[in-house]
Amino acid sequence: MTAELQIKVAQWAENYALEKGWVLNPDPKQRGAVIKGLAHNTKKFGAAYCPCRIRSGDPEKDKLIICPCIYHQDELDQAGHCTCNFFYDKET
Repeated sequence: MTAELQIKVAQWAENYALEKGWVLNPDPKQRGAVIKGLAHNTKKFGAAYCPCRIRSGDPEKDKLIICPCIYHQDELDQAGHCTCNFFYDKET
């Protein structure tokens, strides 16, 4: 896995969070683990599947767990963060 890909993922995530009015996890270890997982999945599977979700192998089902996954908005609304502990509501 290249550092360049991790940088691209991190930049995308920062921009996405900013656009939504959220922040990324302030813990650099957790944030880095998710970025590394997203980069790994991108390189291995061709898409940034959420590292906290298990791929089924069915491309139609699995497209729902490409970050940002279909569940992240509800999770942020309910818990203040997504299951990966990557995106956080600023208020949390």
